[in-house]
Amino acid sequence: MATPLPAPPRLPTWLRWAALLWLAIWIPAYWLTWGAANFLHLCDIAVILACVGVWTNSALLISSQAVSSLLVDAAWILDAGSRLVRGRGLFGGAEYLFDAHYPLWVRLLSLFHIAMPALLLWALHRTGYDRRGWALQCSIALPAFVAARFAAPAANINYAFTDPFIHRAWGPPPIHVLISWLFMACVVYLPTHLLLRRLFASPHARAS
Repeated sequence: MATPLPAPPRLPTWLRWAALLWLAIWIPAYWLTWGAANFLHLCDIAVILACVGVWTNSALLISSQAVSSLLVDAAWILDAGSRLVRGRGLFGGAEYLFDAHYPLWVRLLSLFHIAMPALLLWALHRTGYDRRGWALQCSIALPAFVAARFAAPAANINYAFTDPFIHRAWGPPPIHVLISWLFMACVVYLPTHLLLRRLFASPHARAS
């Protein structure tokens, strides 16, 4: 009879409860401040799915949100740092952090962009990187782009109306959404996926 594989390494119990507590504070605060549509942002989807992944000890969910978040969070940090030092951002996306119309404590919750990369990389060190993470994240991002087209154009959630670089639409809505999704899938997610594959063993290898 074949020997069953050992269980994969589990994340600490304190971290699992901390993820649940974070969602209990962060979701109502964001909802009341910016509305339900704000959760169409890929970075906010990443927070929710990463916390669910931590709670359930799911290497697949953690891996997919590492693919989603590492470069995006780095870009947010650069944009916020540029606004802090130079008074203007590099890409856009962090301007709300300096908008005094919103409560300071709610804006400070957005500093999760700084903590997320460290948390996800540490979690991958524990669980391993699931090679299906890139495909899963690509399948999550496409409906997020489509849904963002039904939000207010002024919000430009996920840049589903105009891109962040030259601030234009790339053709009719379906074409713009498709180009935006392909950019994320191939330019942002794929290099991250390939790097994580090199850095971390698969969950099966960690469990053996």
